[in-house]
Parts: sequence; structure tokens; C-alpha cells
Amino acid sequence: MSRIAVLGAGAWGTALAISLARRGGHDISLWCHSAELAHQLGESGSNERFLPGCVLPLGVLVTDDIARAIFEAEIILCVTPSQYVRGIFGQIASVLDPDQVIVSATKGLEEGTLLRMSQVIAAMCTNRVVVLSGPSFAAEVAAGTPTAVVAASTTSGVAQRIQREFGSASLRLYTNIDVAGVELGGALKNVIALAAGVVNGLDLGHNSAAALITRGIAEMTRLAVACGGRRQTLAGLSGVGDLVLTCTGSLSRNRTVGTELGKGRALPDILRDMHGKVAEGIHSTSAALGLAGRYGVEMPITEQMHAILHQGKSPNMAIRELMSRPGRDE
Repeated sequence: MSRIAVLGAGAWGTALAISLARRGGHDISLWCHSAELAHQLGESGSNERFLPGCVLPLGVLVTDDIARAIFEAEIILCVTPSQYVRGIFGQIASVLDPDQVIVSATKGLEEGTLLRMSQVIAAMCTNRVVVLSGPSFAAEVAAGTPTAVVAASTTSGVAQRIQREFGSASLRLYTNIDVAGVELGGALKNVIALAAGVVNGLDLGHNSAAALITRGIAEMTRLAVACGGRRQTLAGLSGVGDLVLTCTGSLSRNRTVGTELGKGRALPDILRDMHGKVAEGIHSTSAALGLAGRYGVEMPITEQMHAILHQGKSPNMAIRELMSRPGRDE
């Protein structure tokens, strides 16, 4: 029986804990940053704040003690918001066993450093890291809806191990050695999903949404390739697959934020109504532009999304500027 520690009891962390426990063959611990949430989850088994209606199987250890959560764990699954990953691994790095495998399921980029999550983790410890990404709404994974994702690692055999340990009748894993491509696909699609939400909020119709998604994958691919990723990775589950889901699905937080922006609401008001839930695209937009500047990559949708989020540009003006750009070959 493998011991797996899940760090982060938001919607995605809770869903993965449910999926792993339902699969069987694992001893699962779930770490909550909040003692209050840990108590509520331990008492009721239901994460009503982040994943209402989904109950943790019996036997999952819920704790706000991170040292207890990771003690003797063979696999540590990090599912925290991107801005907290460095702090968490700074806290636990000194007690990690070199044989423990770290799985990063956080889809974001670190502001300031512009690092992917596996790079942040690698800066804090020497453990082997696997990236988990792909089209996966937490509520559907928790409900057992068939889902396919990608496990990526440059270390031979480690991604295959996660494929075996996490795979089940409802969760299918594919492996990939292109860590940069898989991570950037997962992070950048959130930026494009914000823009897709803006299109939805402006009620611009299906033509506009299709154009936005298609040109969005072009932007994502240009930057991923410039950063060392492979074009074909962005055509797979962690690129096109995740992008289509997040740009069209009503469960997408990033699309929801974009929709509200398109309706004219201010970002602080939207975030207040999310009650602590995170839309990673808000943080990743600035980092994506930073990477684009570093590598000389053109990202017009991301530029306009950044202007809407952080410079007060009106969504209508952003759309007009995108449509009035000089013509070019596809």
C-alpha cells in the first residue's frame, strides 16, 4: 500500500484525494492550510466551501499539520495555489526524504521569477518531480466521470509510476517527457480562458469564441516552443484539451472571472464574491507576458487580457484592438 500525501484541500486537491482513495491500494492524507477547514472536513467528510456535495471516503487522514501529512509518504502531491508553492516547499524541504516523489498538479506560473511550478520545487529540493495536468474539472473527477490527464517527467520511469499509482477506472493517465510543454499548456490556457470568458460576457457569439480559442492555442504554442516545449504537446490533452474545456465549460473559474469582466464588473468585486477560490489565470497573465518579452514572442490576446485585468482597459476596446491588428498569414 502506497502512502500519498495531498497538499492542498481546495477543490482540485479534494477531488484528487477522493479519486485516489476510491481507487484503493493507497493510504491517503490530505493537508489543509486552515485548521477550521481541517476540522470541518474531518467531522463531515464534505468540503462544502470548495467542493460541495462530494464526500471523502472513509480512511482519508485530514490534518492541518503538514509534517504529519507527509510523514513516510512515498508520493507528495502538491495542489496548492501557485503563489504558495515556494513557501510550502521552503517549510518542508529540510524533512523531505530524497526517495519521495513530488507530483505538481498546480497550473500556474510564479510571478516575479516567471518559473514553472516544477522549477520552483526544484529550486527548493532535490526530489524527483512529476507534473500532472490536463482537462479536468474537480467536481467531475470527484464524481468519477471518465477523465484523461498527463503525467510528465524527464526522469525515466517516474511518470510511469504515477501513471500506475493514480490510474483507475475513471482516471486515465498518459505519460510525456515534455515537462515544459505540459506545464505551460496548463498555465497559459487559464489566460486564454479569461479572454474566452470576456467574449462570453460581451455576448459576442460562437464565431468570436472559436476565433479566440484557435488563436489562443497559437499563442500558447509559440511561447511553449520558445521555452523548450514541443509543438505536439500543445496539440494534446495538456494543451488543446485543457484549453477547450476551460474556455467552454461553465465550471471554469477563469472563464467565470472573464465573463464577469465582460459584463463590466470590477476585478476586486469579482474576487470578493469568489470567497477565496483561485483563478490562476489572473496571476499567470503577467508572468506569461514576462516570458513572452524574454523570448521575443508575440502574444496579443495575453497583452489585451493583461490590460483589462491590470490597467483598467475596457473589454470592448480590447476586442476592437485585436480585430484591427494588421493582416497576416495564419
